[in-house]
Amino acid sequence: MNIAFASDMRTIDERVVGEYGLPALALMENAGRRTAEETVSLIGSARGKSVCVFAGGGNNGGDAFAAARHLMNMGARVKLFFTGNEERLGDAARAMHDAVRAMGVEVRPLESDRDWDRLRVALRFADGVVDGILGTGVQGELRKPVIRLIEEINAAGKKTLSIDVPSGVEADTGRIVSLAVQAHRTLALGLPKVGHFIGQGANYTGELLVDDIGIPRALLTGESLRQSLITQETVTKLLPVRRRDVHKGDCGRILILAGSVGMTGAAAMAAEAALRIGAGLVTLAVPERIYEILAAKLNEVMVVPIPDEGKGYFGGMEALQKSLSLAASADAVLIGPGLGRAAETAEFVRLFAADVKAPLVMDADAIWAFAGQLTALRDLPQVPILTPHIGEFAHLLGKSAEEVRANLLQTARNAARDCQAVFVVKSECTIVVYPDGDAFFTTCGNPGMATAGSGDVLAGTIAGLMRQMESGMTPIAGVYLHGRAGDLTYERKGNGLMARDILMKLPKARKELTR
Repeated sequence: MNIAFASDMRTIDERVVGEYGLPALALMENAGRRTAEETVSLIGSARGKSVCVFAGGGNNGGDAFAAARHLMNMGARVKLFFTGNEERLGDAARAMHDAVRAMGVEVRPLESDRDWDRLRVALRFADGVVDGILGTGVQGELRKPVIRLIEEINAAGKKTLSIDVPSGVEADTGRIVSLAVQAHRTLALGLPKVGHFIGQGANYTGELLVDDIGIPRALLTGESLRQSLITQETVTKLLPVRRRDVHKGDCGRILILAGSVGMTGAAAMAAEAALRIGAGLVTLAVPERIYEILAAKLNEVMVVPIPDEGKGYFGGMEALQKSLSLAASADAVLIGPGLGRAAETAEFVRLFAADVKAPLVMDADAIWAFAGQLTALRDLPQVPILTPHIGEFAHLLGKSAEEVRANLLQTARNAARDCQAVFVVKSECTIVVYPDGDAFFTTCGNPGMATAGSGDVLAGTIAGLMRQMESGMTPIAGVYLHGRAGDLTYERKGNGLMARDILMKLPKARKELTR
């Protein structure tokens, strides 16, 4: 499924009318009916239930008027509040407004203190709320009456369904400048929006539902849309079935350069993740000082000591030459987990990345090494895969985390193009962005995965898939499988899960793809 910007949906709406001859009123009617159905599903039934419906002055308001009519037909008692200007309603929204009034529903304004008193009483006795106040066009600060209304809705704490996006959420970025409706469910119309997945919007969307509302499928699957969801079906198609005569060499020889004093766990988990996801042979190169710890810790991984002059971290020409020698026979290389941030290590990373020929995944401290060195990153002999969290991503670009979050997708697109790298940015929703601008959003993952070591497991998962499938697609498959393993763990352990729990569920997540 594709993901849309607000401008994408405006273009699609125009094409629905211009190319297919479908009136906007028909789509609005479908949106209203589906909103009513999902509201009833949310509150359990319609008959005898009270629902507060809030309509704004745009098309979202028209959808809300239509929903109010359908809710009445289903037997619900509807209290309808209008925050817009009746004189400025579009043709379709006006038709829905007039139709619901013809059914005897009072369209209440919010102007006087008495109107607000009515609102509070209605919310107190409501079973559910429909939010059709603001749509995908909202940007910047909200008007004070709208802020007040959203405060009243959120304070009431009723089960709330938002139409298309929760009012106050910017559809393109997920930003909330003033305030937003805290939805239990959001019914996306046509396609999900970028703001459902990233930024604060991810916290306010609740359960996301999507309905095409009758828009022709060709418009929703068009190649002009450069964002899409990573689904189980997508990954199943990407990951080939193993032949019966396969041997370990066919499944990938993966080299991992990781670890330093005090950070042996990151190296171990990254290496084990590569094996758990199906790599045939994994070699873990570590500073000589921590070699014995990891050699004792890992059975199936081949651990190799790298000269470190007793410092316990990577650095120096002898370490570089030995590491490059190991990389010469590898199908893919991962560098970064637990490396540390010593100046010698950062130089080692840059020199290694500039010379290695195998597909390269860089995580954590390896990404840190290229901060202020974006030209060196762009000049690497291959297109590397970088797996930063928001803080590492911001540091790499010389920005603050707040600047990056303000428009995460566009920032990631610019970085991928300028650095000629694939970025796997770990945030509320992990996104994979390619240098050509194509972007993929994960459908898996949960809050419990915000735990130390989770990113090391992801990096190892992506590297471990190299040679098992087309290398350029491994970030997409790796992100899905990592997130799915996290979800399988979350079912039992909730927010108490650990990175090792994710690691142990990787085989089950992969097995699901071959059923």
